[in-house]
Amino acid sequence: MRILHISAECYPVAKVGGLADVVGALPKYQSKKGNDIDVVMPFYDNPYTKKSHFEGVHNATFNLGDVEFAFEVLKLNGHSNLGYNLFIVKIPGLLDRENVYSYDDDTERFTAFQIVVMDWVLQLQKKPEIIHCHDHHTGLVPFMMSHCNKYRTLKKIPSILTIHNAQYQGWFGYNKLHYIPDFDASGAGLLDWNEQINPLATAIKCAWKVTTVSPGYMEELKLKANDLESLIDHESPKESGILNGIDPDFWNPGKDNMIIENYSTKTHVSGKAANKEWLCNKYNLDIEKPLFIFIGRLVWEKGADLLPDVFYHSLINDDIKLNILVLGSGSSDVEQRLKDLVSPFRGSYNVHIGYEEKLSHIMYAGADFLLMPSRIEPCGLNQMYALKYGTVPVVRRTGGLKDTVIDIGDNGFGICHEQASVGDVCHAITRAVMLYKDQEEIKKIKDKIMQIDHSWDNSAKQYNQLYESLIN
Repeated sequence: MRILHISAECYPVAKVGGLADVVGALPKYQSKKGNDIDVVMPFYDNPYTKKSHFEGVHNATFNLGDVEFAFEVLKLNGHSNLGYNLFIVKIPGLLDRENVYSYDDDTERFTAFQIVVMDWVLQLQKKPEIIHCHDHHTGLVPFMMSHCNKYRTLKKIPSILTIHNAQYQGWFGYNKLHYIPDFDASGAGLLDWNEQINPLATAIKCAWKVTTVSPGYMEELKLKANDLESLIDHESPKESGILNGIDPDFWNPGKDNMIIENYSTKTHVSGKAANKEWLCNKYNLDIEKPLFIFIGRLVWEKGADLLPDVFYHSLINDDIKLNILVLGSGSSDVEQRLKDLVSPFRGSYNVHIGYEEKLSHIMYAGADFLLMPSRIEPCGLNQMYALKYGTVPVVRRTGGLKDTVIDIGDNGFGICHEQASVGDVCHAITRAVMLYKDQEEIKKIKDKIMQIDHSWDNSAKQYNQLYESLIN
């Protein structure tokens, strides 16, 4: 099958969150199964594009409303080590910027990106057999394929939407309706949701199939989806949840060149100890205590606002002794509150504001427990990384966390809590510390979790079956 993925992010080119990891890995595993895979994304003026070599494959002009722009589609030279063909869309004045999001004209940027991709596909001699869209940044594509006059010849190509996070929907007002290429007015209602143009809602209505990144998240969206609940419930016959995977070529403690010492299921005791020692030395922590880590965006969805109070109450609890290390950035208030804890709890707590890929790998390798008190977690990849590195996840039962982590009380291997509350998280931490005291039991758990297979092979197989059902 010839499959085209359209996305705003793709690791290692540009990453803000889990979307990039998925689009960087799923196509590779689909390619391994014999498919012809292309990924197209916007051009960003970042280190990856600066050091890489691209060749032009198409250039033209297009109109965004009344303004004409020139554009170029570039292909990464060779098949590279990505495992698929990578194309980037360069639109001077719109997409040639350093960051992925958070510009005042993001509506214009991503609408333009989608128009250019459609123009490019229109002139391809070999059309894709499947067009796979990711999140709201590509949500207008299924509508344009089926209702814009210019792209009607693409109408018979099946389109799939994967929702990575339904909280972000790309809303914009009808004053920008003229950005969308001419379409049959009878289809105007497909663009509307709550009297706004809503690209995510539009894609849910127009795509042939809709998937989410875990079965649990698919069910949750019918109850809580930032005002899209009724639409998602109505479209349920064409929806399914397919659990994300991780790339064991990149996330593998046995060959990870970012960590201090490699290890396997047979050598994880000494291997994890070496990585933990490095972290404790660098961040002034006590190697004798269990090490809890949090890695991620310091935002409400991740439960990050709970962390300062959780850490304070856990660290002053004389009944438990622990280390805590945080890596992340986000809310300035949460960042400051986390930094304020360093001085009073020096020797047991530290925080690194920002993100460093290498440090995250060492933290997964050296930690004993990973904290994920998420309010919303469509799939979650961090808990899968932790499992692969023998780090026990401490998670709230939500979305993909519920699908991937089973509590030790249910003959499982993790620690789960029900509510995103300070009390529930503190109680879960106490349970984890008690588990840590039984070194024989925790060694058995680490032996077990490192062997759990969360690779992309199974997910890629499920997507292939979905594609084939549409083509056939």
